[in-house]
Amino acid sequence: MANMKLNILERGKNELRVELVGEGHTFCNALQSTLLKDETVEFSGYRIPHPLVSQPVFFIRTKGEHDPVKALIDAAKKLKQELEEIDKSFQEAWEDEKNRSRGRGKG
Repeated sequence: MANMKLNILERGKNELRVELVGEGHTFCNALQSTLLKDETVEFSGYRIPHPLVSQPVFFIRTKGEHDPVKALIDAAKKLKQELEEIDKSFQEAWEDEKNRSRGRGKG
């Protein structure tokens, strides 16, 4: 698994703006969706200034005393867990289908 590179563009008490090097809409949409489920997050969004030459710029604003960096890390962990669960379910379904296919082939 490759490591993601982040460039911190701006960091404040409740705001964080980072560039996600090498990422696109697929990952950014999933991360944004996960962040927005967090009750400590007031706003989360991203933009890709130019799809051919730009990296996504992600923005997070948290409520109260909540740290936006912690919110980002927590969201990444939750997203990883969800993807691992999806992978496990897919692998189990694939094995079930292979076993059913073997049973149909005998006759």
